[in-house]
Amino acid sequence: MQRYFVSPEAIQDGRVRITGDDVKHITRVLRLQPDAEVICADGTGSSYRVRLAELGSDQVIGDIVETLDEKVESQVKLTLVQGLPKGDKMDLIVQKGTEVGVARFVPVETNRTIVQYDAKKENKRRERWQRIAKEAAEQAHRVVIPEIDEVTSFTKWLTQEASSFDLVLIAYEGESGHGLRAVLNKRIESSINPPRSVAVIIGPEGGFDQQEVLLAEEKGARAITLGPRILRTETAGVVAAAMILYHYEQMGG
Repeated sequence: MQRYFVSPEAIQDGRVRITGDDVKHITRVLRLQPDAEVICADGTGSSYRVRLAELGSDQVIGDIVETLDEKVESQVKLTLVQGLPKGDKMDLIVQKGTEVGVARFVPVETNRTIVQYDAKKENKRRERWQRIAKEAAEQAHRVVIPEIDEVTSFTKWLTQEASSFDLVLIAYEGESGHGLRAVLNKRIESSINPPRSVAVIIGPEGGFDQQEVLLAEEKGARAITLGPRILRTETAGVVAAAMILYHYEQMGG
C-alpha cells in the first residue's frame, strides 16, 4: 500500500488532505480512483489507513479508516554527523541512512572538507536532502521523516551539541585499539543503560586530522574503528548506523 507523509494540520475530523507533488503521484502516476486506500503518516509517529474520497488537481481528500500501530522507529535516536562530501554523495548518505533508521543528519565542515560552502545554494541543497529523506522514509515504511540540519562547522557542533548525547562516537582511521563492537559491548558489561541518543561522526574524503579527533575526545567523543578496511565516506556512516542499531536490537528482527 502506497505511503505518503502529510502535516499534522492536514488531519482533521477524521479526514486527511494530501497536497503538493503527492497529488500528481496519486492521480497521474498511480492513477488511483476513489475508494482506493493508502497509508498517511503525520511525521510525528502516527499513521493511518486512508480511503480516498475526493481527487482534485491540487489536493486529494481521504477518510481515515483505521489508526495504525506501526512500531518501526528505533528507540535509540541516532544522529549522523557527516563531514560534507564531494558531488552528490550526500544524497546517497541521506537516502540510505534514512532507510537504515537514522533520525537526524548534521552536515559539517571540517578541516579536510573539499566542498566550498555557498550560502546562496544552501537552502536549495538542504531542501533536496529533505525531499530525499521524505521519499526514502516512505519507501522504508517509516512514520517519521529524519531531520536535516543546516551545514555547520564541526568545531561549533562539538562545542554546542556533543554534550547533549548519551554516547558520541567518532570513526577515525588512525584508531586501532577500540573497535565499535568492543566499545558498545563494554558499555553493556559496565551495566550502563542503553543510550537513548547516539551521535556517530564520519569524516569527509580524507577523514579527520588528529587535532579534530583530539578536540572531539575532549568534548566526550570516543574514537573508534569500523574495522580493518577503509570505507568511503558515503559508506562509513550507513555501515556504522546499521551496526549500532543492530547492536541495540533495533535492526535484524
